[in-house]
Amino acid sequence: MGTTALIVIDMINTYDHPDAELLLPSAREVVPVAAGLVERARDAGVPVVYVNDNFGQWRSHHGELLDKALSGSHADLVEPLLPDQRSLFVLKARHSIFFETPLSYLLHQEGIDHVVLCGQVTEQCVLYSALDAHIRHLRVTVPRDAVAHIHAELADAALVMMERNMGARVCDSEELWS
Repeated sequence: MGTTALIVIDMINTYDHPDAELLLPSAREVVPVAAGLVERARDAGVPVVYVNDNFGQWRSHHGELLDKALSGSHADLVEPLLPDQRSLFVLKARHSIFFETPLSYLLHQEGIDHVVLCGQVTEQCVLYSALDAHIRHLRVTVPRDAVAHIHAELADAALVMMERNMGARVCDSEELWS
């Protein structure tokens, strides 16, 4: 039997991008829920892996991304979700957490066969990551209240697609590690 990991997608963020104003209301609702999910996962001994966009900063590392996000005008959305000393951190350049990253190798090395995806954006990075996890034969869970969206109707459709087309479990975050 395999192991579960919680994957936190793109939550280390300055919210300085074209869709930020549309994303911020949903992110504000999701951050406390995702922070609670991260805390429960840590308490349960579940590995927490942050996979974050590098925002085109090819020489950056996770510490620089954290510093920039924490010095920005939306630090309040980053602070509750800070990685701890046990957290793993993977940088990505595109929508999927798997595209050209070492994540598949990391998960395999850790014996992880089930990923719980939280973060942003439901109808983009979360959806594409769920598909890539599915084609890698990983079990996928998406807590609907721990993923932020830009467009609610597209997010709802994405959750349905993940559940129906990829066999993902879509649930409420309180069902996980409570």
